[in-house]
Amino acid sequence: MTDETRRGLPAPPPLGAAALPPGTYAGQVVLVTGGGTGLGKAIAAEFARLGADLVIASRRAEQLEAAREELAAVPGAGRVRTAVCDIRDPERVAEVFDASQAELGLPDVLVNNAAANFPSPAEDLSPNAWRAVVDITLTGTWFMTREFGRRHLAAGTPGSIVNIGASYAWTGGPGFAHSAAAKAGVKNLVETLAVEWGPYGIQINGLVPGLFPHADMTGDIRDGLERAAPGAGDGRQPALRVGAPRELGWAATFLASPYARFVTGHTLVVDGANWQRRALVNPEVVPVREQLGRGPFGGGS
Repeated sequence: MTDETRRGLPAPPPLGAAALPPGTYAGQVVLVTGGGTGLGKAIAAEFARLGADLVIASRRAEQLEAAREELAAVPGAGRVRTAVCDIRDPERVAEVFDASQAELGLPDVLVNNAAANFPSPAEDLSPNAWRAVVDITLTGTWFMTREFGRRHLAAGTPGSIVNIGASYAWTGGPGFAHSAAAKAGVKNLVETLAVEWGPYGIQINGLVPGLFPHADMTGDIRDGLERAAPGAGDGRQPALRVGAPRELGWAATFLASPYARFVTGHTLVVDGANWQRRALVNPEVVPVREQLGRGPFGGGS
């Protein structure tokens, strides 16, 4: 294949385009954790564009207020409310649902986007580091999901959950043992609860992002993006491009919509087939410690 024939996947429609009919979420309440920044905010924006009332939750009040103003200005948006919430605290989670239910109504859609992550050789992870990532990514997701499910079961109403996952839930994640284990648990919740709660009208799906540039990326993700982007040399993704955050938002709005009611227990990967890429001859193995610039392991705790 010559350079002249390498075009990659086409660019998406422009920002502001909608994948579903206008007003698809009018009169519905959508709760997005980690909705104050990054991909969570991008997902919330697409629900807002389709008429949803939003509750965006995060641990940082200053980020939430800035996001609230931005999301309220999205054409078609309903009401936008914020909630300072550490999803590791089940009592605070219940309070967020109480407040939403009192002011806007019981959330019809829950997007579990909040997570924690950082790269580390597995042997260097302290007990606190392990707990911090697993408690936010898996346990916090469970607390949010449990509260949502119990309230809809009690009310006898349908609902939709979208869990943001990661492809290393299938493949393993060298350098991210804590996050990979947690995301595998998140994926399993999708598959388990789809069966348990389907009879009561509650659907649950997963959504896995690839590389999507945004202003709130952490340094390790930004480094990976720079290596993966076409401008970094030979184009390291089959799509020959990275994703636009709105593409993830479009996928989320579809999975939670009336047009996907028979889709449940599924995890959709939106990454231009990057996670399925394999070389005909595997590259030389470079241990994670070396990739991260760590010296030899010295033992200790």
